[in-house]
Amino acid sequence: MMRRQKPMITFSRIAATETVLRFARDERGATAIEYAMIASGIGVAIAAAIVNLGSTVKGLYTNVYNVLK
Repeated sequence: MMRRQKPMITFSRIAATETVLRFARDERGATAIEYAMIASGIGVAIAAAIVNLGSTVKGLYTNVYNVLK
């Protein structure tokens, strides 16, 4: 008796569905995004500290310059 083969469209639909489901269950990408958000938050905090510190240092050097003038 001959076996009936599945049409190629059905096979590719099943493969596509399995791929989408596997992608939806995979949490590695979500973890990477969370780490990227944490790193960007730390970067913003460092940038804000540098800007604040920069204006403080500029004021300090301006005072020294005015005293030595």
